[in-house]
Amino acid sequence: MTYGRFAYLYDRLMSDVPYEKWVKLIADAKEKYNISGNHLLDLACGTGELSISLAERGFQVTGVDISEDMLSVAQDKTNKKGQSIFYIEQDMSKLEGLPLFDIIGVFCDSLNYLQTEEEVIETFKGVHRHLDEKGLFIFDVHSLYKMNELFIDQTYAVNDEELSLIWQCYPGEYENSVEHDLTFFELDEESEMYNRYDELHCQRTYSIDQYKKWLKKTDFCLVDIIVDFDEKESKENGERIFFLCQKA
Repeated sequence: MTYGRFAYLYDRLMSDVPYEKWVKLIADAKEKYNISGNHLLDLACGTGELSISLAERGFQVTGVDISEDMLSVAQDKTNKKGQSIFYIEQDMSKLEGLPLFDIIGVFCDSLNYLQTEEEVIETFKGVHRHLDEKGLFIFDVHSLYKMNELFIDQTYAVNDEELSLIWQCYPGEYENSVEHDLTFFELDEESEMYNRYDELHCQRTYSIDQYKKWLKKTDFCLVDIIVDFDEKESKENGERIFFLCQKA
């Protein structure tokens, strides 16, 4: 799934995303599992907001994303922040040609944009090839509860004078999947007219047990599961599931 015009509007619409919680979780995991190195691969890095925050925290970050538009925004922001991050345009399910990393992450439910089981498995295999023997693989996904109870048949809206969004969610093609029908209205200051943009984004998730099976199949050892940034795997109605893994 690639982003078009949304790439240039993403940060304005997602300004309330708590990236600092991801940074803390990653830093805490690094300490807990005695990861001495700082080389981090941020897969599906998007506009680089989290990549930049991690670089400011002292990580040596490489960002990978399939969207040229997202990477263009990320590079511009990185330059303005005075950070040094190497960005690569690549499909995370076809990861190749990179060095080994101490930490590899697929954050902010980006893994849910993969539409087939094979793509998820190939992503895990690619991560395994590029992860240091003592490294840490971290990813988070939408829970079944969030996908089926909070997204399906819901409508969300953001409305201000310069940029508005209508976000409608419908059942996707596959079980436990959703189609996000996004309509943006952006003010053109010169004409004082609104430009409309439409995009369709699809996400798919699976049960915790299914992710565990795929991790085992791709030679990972699951060392922890965290729900909603809190260390409570059994938390009811959890929305975001974090998996922390190392090579088996």
